[in-house]
Formats: sequence, C-alpha cells, structure tokens
Amino acid sequence: MEILWAFDNFNLISLLDILLVAGLFFAASLLIRGTQATALLRGTLLVLILIGLFTSVVQLVALRWLLSHIVTGAAIAIPVIFQQELRRALSQLGETAIFGRQRGRSQAQHIIEQVCTAAERLAERRHGALIVLERSTSLEEYIKTGVALNSEVTPQLLLTIFWPKTELHDGAAILSGTRIAAAACVLPLSSGHRITERKLGTRHRAALGISEVSDAICVVVSEETGQISVANSGRMIRRLDGNRLRTILSAFYEDERHATPRSWFAWLRDLRDRLTRSQPD
Repeated sequence: MEILWAFDNFNLISLLDILLVAGLFFAASLLIRGTQATALLRGTLLVLILIGLFTSVVQLVALRWLLSHIVTGAAIAIPVIFQQELRRALSQLGETAIFGRQRGRSQAQHIIEQVCTAAERLAERRHGALIVLERSTSLEEYIKTGVALNSEVTPQLLLTIFWPKTELHDGAAILSGTRIAAAACVLPLSSGHRITERKLGTRHRAALGISEVSDAICVVVSEETGQISVANSGRMIRRLDGNRLRTILSAFYEDERHATPRSWFAWLRDLRDRLTRSQPD
C-alpha cells in the first residue's frame, strides 16, 4: 500500500529528492571504494535489504520494529567502524586546492632527486629504509611518534638515518614540505587484504598502511633483497631501479605539487580516478 501511495503522489519534487539521495550515495561510494570499508558495508546493506523485504512480505511486526530501531544505532556505529575511511575522506575534502599547500616544480624535483639518490645507495648496501613523502593529507600525528629533525633533505642524512647501527633506522622518515620532519616514526600497518605475497615484511606493510589512510607516497628499500618499492593509494609497485623510481615519483608527487588550484568538480574527478586506481587487480 505504501508503494502504491508513493507512485500516486510522485512529482518533480519527488524526482529531485530521489536524485539527491542517489547522488549522496554515489559520492559516498566513491570515497570508500577500494578501502577496507567496501566489503563490510556491502554485506551490511545486503543483510538489511533482505531483512526489510522479508518483513514487508511476511508482515513480521516485531522484526520490522527492531529493524527500524537499528538505523538509530547504525548512525553511531558507522562512524566508529569506518573512522579511518571517514577521516581520510574528510581530510581530502578539506585540503583541496582552496586550502591546500602548493610547492614549486624545482623544489619537488630537488626532493625527488635526493630521495632517489638515497634509495639507490641504500639498495646497493641492502640497508632497509622507509621514506614517506607527505602530500595534501597532514601526517602530523605520525610525525609526533618519531624523533623530530626538521632538517634539509639530503642523501647523506637519509643514509645516516637508515644505517643499521643507528637508533633511528627502525622506523620511517617522514618528509613534510621541503624538510625531513622526523625519523623513527611509527606507521599503521596494512590490514593485509591486498597483500598477496606473504613474504612482505613489516616495512612494506607499514608503507601500504600509511598509503591507505592518507595520500602520502612511501618509498621502501628491502633489507633482505635490496629491492626498491613505492606504495601509493594502497597499492605497491615493486622491483624498481633508480630511473623508474624517479619517473613514478615525478608522476605521483611532483605533478600534484605544482598543479594550479582546482575546482571542486576537478577534485571529485581526481578522487574518483585515485580510488579507481586503488582497486586490486
């Protein structure tokens, strides 16, 4: 009966209402696509829809009452369950070009060159390293877990930080702006749902973890094999040499830093492309 009433009273306002709700759901799906929340949210919605259809057909009054009150609890539970995804989405929304920081092309090129030079030397010596390049999303909470440096980015300093016998080598060095903000920083580990190779160690899992909760780029040097990898948007590109590393960092880091301010539509398009790239192959 309620469905028939809705069709009888359908008008342009109702159509606009449906389109707005559909747009909100579509925007929400873009924000969580490729994240840990996708499978859990899909399963939850499927269960709720099936229960709703079942109670409507069979007329189970008590179960329908319970289902209607679950929505109130979900309003509290969803922010708790999906806190990482929501924080990342809101952070990206608030740090568009209107509020964001821009860096010149020459500065970005300088940082890329210093990081690549250091990574090549670390790989030759098989010294494990974890270098995080901050972009739009602030990494202040992770910087606070390490030893503050606020130093110029140089290969010599990065080689010293990751020398196996120093106190700072067992952690991440985070680059913020044009400086090394801190070393020996603690990063969140990836949940592992995209890790197909079980031999990946803690450094690689930490690199994936920080790229899942922020838009940072992470350069990893394996202590066991000397291979260089890059983590971005929850995905990892492995077995890189110096030239390929420069190309990837130029594409992911430099291009975004010297870009001109973007409109909200351009930001949404960029977010859609980034989340699409984050889908597992």
